[in-house]
Amino acid sequence: MIAAFLKVSVVALALALDVFAVSVGVGVRGVPRAVKIRIGIAFACAEIVMNLVGAALGLAVGKAVGGVAGYIGFSALTMLGAYMIWESREESSEASKLDLSQGWGLFVASLSISLDSLGIGFSILYIGVPLPISLGVIGVVSVLSTTLGLSLGRRIGAAAEANAGLIGGVVLVLTGFAFTILKALNLG
Repeated sequence: MIAAFLKVSVVALALALDVFAVSVGVGVRGVPRAVKIRIGIAFACAEIVMNLVGAALGLAVGKAVGGVAGYIGFSALTMLGAYMIWESREESSEASKLDLSQGWGLFVASLSISLDSLGIGFSILYIGVPLPISLGVIGVVSVLSTTLGLSLGRRIGAAAEANAGLIGGVVLVLTGFAFTILKALNLG
């Protein structure tokens, strides 16, 4: 059980770095407590919904391809991490024009940070943790990283925002490789 919890925690932390980066960007401007709560709830809900959609897609693919579904899911996790690394090196001027604390900007931010959760959801069924527990851990970690990012935004600013996507991508790539090896060796 501890190994399963550790697996989902690593995935949740990798996702949280992306959420943290966006939260730092919003927090740089300073936001009141009510806005922090609204953003935290929106980000956590987006993460959970996309994980559910990804899990449903992963389940359908799993039934179609059988025993290799776990490997496909872990490969998707690795590719997602590689994409996050690549994306972290690209500049995004369009996102900086949106107010990410409310309305359309909050929706776009929630959607963009949760797209990686779609890929995670695809593989989450194969890491050996019940889906409700996985979603609970991801939701809690998402809210905590959002709150931390918003709170520290003024203090740590652009440095943390610029590197969080890269770090999250590296963690996902390494996690995908590790899960694949553990599955191949029948250890997890």
